[in-house]
Amino acid sequence: HRAVDLIMRERCFGEAGARLVIEECMTGPEVSVMALVDGETVKLLPVSQDHKRALDGDAGLNTGGMGAYSPVPQIPASLIDEILATCLQPTVNALAERAAPYCGVLYGGYMLTPDGVRTLEYNCRFGDPETQAILPLLSGDFGEICHATATGRLSEVDVSWSERAAVCVVMASGGYPESYRTGLRISGLDEAAAMADVVVFHAGTKAADGDVATAGGRVLGVTGTGDSLPAAAARAYEAVARITWEDCHYRHDIAAQALRPANA
Repeated sequence: HRAVDLIMRERCFGEAGARLVIEECMTGPEVSVMALVDGETVKLLPVSQDHKRALDGDAGLNTGGMGAYSPVPQIPASLIDEILATCLQPTVNALAERAAPYCGVLYGGYMLTPDGVRTLEYNCRFGDPETQAILPLLSGDFGEICHATATGRLSEVDVSWSERAAVCVVMASGGYPESYRTGLRISGLDEAAAMADVVVFHAGTKAADGDVATAGGRVLGVTGTGDSLPAAAARAYEAVARITWEDCHYRHDIAAQALRPANA
C-alpha cells in the first residue's frame, strides 16, 4: 500500500506512475542467465545470482543490485539446459524466423517457481552487477568473441570459462536507493586494485582534483576471484575493507545463500 501511495499519489516516478499493471505473483529464487547470440548460435555465459535488496538478509528496499556471484552451485546443470531449450533458444529462433535476427548479449532473468522456470525479463545488454562476477572468469579473448558475435561467426570461436568462482560486492552511497550525497572523496582504491585476484569496477565515480569521488548511488563493484566461492567472497571483502568514504554502504552477505550448508 505504501508503494502504491508513493507511485500514484506522491508521484515519485512522475507521470510513469499514472497507471498500474497487475501481474501474476511468482515466488522462488531468481537467477540470471546471459547468452551471446549471433542471430542463430547461442552460447551461455556462467550462471549468476544477484542480490536486489539493499540490506543484509534480503531486507530493505529494492535496488539495481548490491552484489552477485558465480557459479550458482544450488542450480543444477539440468535446469540451465532447460532454460536454454525452453526460453533462450526459442526466442532466438523466433526472431530469426521473423527476419529480425538478434546479435549481441541476451540477458534473461528467471524465477524458479514451484511450477517451473518462468522468464521475468529480457535485456539486450550485459547485466549489472552480474557481469562483474562473470567476465573475470573468461578464459578466451573477449574482443575476438565480441567480433565473432557481431559477424555471425560465434560457432567458430571457443568461448571457455575458468572453473574458479567470483563474488562482486557493490559499494554504495549511504541512503541509496533513496536520497544520497555525492562528491565524497574515496580512499584506498589503488591499494585494493593492486591486490591479486581483485578487480575494482567503477560505476558512480568522478575525477576530483586528482582524487576520485562518488558520483552516484552504486559507486563501485569490487570483485574477488578464487578457487571456491568462500575464497572468492573472502577476497572480495578483503578488498572492500581497504576502500572507504564517508557514509559508504554495502551488504556483508553476498553469496551467503550459496555458502550455507544444504540442510541449513
